[in-house]
Amino acid sequence: MTTQLDRFSTGPFRWGDRVQITGPRGKINTITLESGKTFHTHRGGLAHESIVGLPDGSVIENDSGVPHLLLRPLLSDFVMGMPRGAAIIYPKDAQAILGQADLYPGARVVEAGVGSGALSLWILRAIGPSGHLFSFERRQEFADVAAANGVTYFGSTPENWTITVGDVQVALPDVVPSGTADRVVLDMLAPWECVDAVSTALVPGGVVLAYVATVTQLSRTVEAFRASDNFTHPVSSETMIRGWHVEGLAVRPEHRMVGHTGFLMTARRLAPGSVLPELKRRASKSDFDDNDVEVWTPGALAERQVSDKVLRKRVRSAQDGARLSADSHNEPR
Repeated sequence: MTTQLDRFSTGPFRWGDRVQITGPRGKINTITLESGKTFHTHRGGLAHESIVGLPDGSVIENDSGVPHLLLRPLLSDFVMGMPRGAAIIYPKDAQAILGQADLYPGARVVEAGVGSGALSLWILRAIGPSGHLFSFERRQEFADVAAANGVTYFGSTPENWTITVGDVQVALPDVVPSGTADRVVLDMLAPWECVDAVSTALVPGGVVLAYVATVTQLSRTVEAFRASDNFTHPVSSETMIRGWHVEGLAVRPEHRMVGHTGFLMTARRLAPGSVLPELKRRASKSDFDDNDVEVWTPGALAERQVSDKVLRKRVRSAQDGARLSADSHNEPR
């Protein structure tokens, strides 16, 4: 039986492994190796059994002689293609979160909400088996999708992952004892509602990071943590990625880039009784009400919402992938 770390090892492909197949025109498909199955395209088929035993990074021809590149998917590949209940945190932001929250092996991390589990997988990879991730999600359907995606990726449910369904500000004190969380990551609509709960859970010096989509949410979150007097001065940022076209001397920026997806705010927990030195700041409006946030909700911005029917289908898809991965994980190697 494999361990979590075995799932990321190199070496020959095995039954139950996920394989990323790239065709001659750059089209990518990801399959799970199953006995008796064949990967079909309009340019021929590729039997799964012909892939088993090959080393990662092999090139193989299908039954029509068309070459295909075989690679194990990276985590960034996996999260972009996994079934989703809620929108995911994209790899560019996940990588920034790992660095700015200073996640490390052995850390005890609180995450709210879990969504489809994309960020959960990144955190579990970062903290390793000696750490523990406490994830909170308000919707059972989203928690089910995230849990299934975790099983699909790791091969079994990670023993160091606890998913709690409920509001984090209510459930957190019952799950995580006061002063024992090293890091808190908030990916939710209203992080300012959790300031007191986060203050209680974090160790002195611990990091809180909030991921929000709009400037109104960012402003309200920053002012709420600043007003609590329990944290250092919040720092805010966003991450943008611009690719480059490089062919010989033809070097130029790509015409498209990955622009704004969200803002990151970080702050650190002060020791009890500590008073932070004042920073000289210009006076600004810091009064908020629910109307300020309501106009920036996904519905108000006309973003597409996942229907209950589609969500149920995605739950089933995630659980099917989890069962297949778990079955292969339990087979003798």
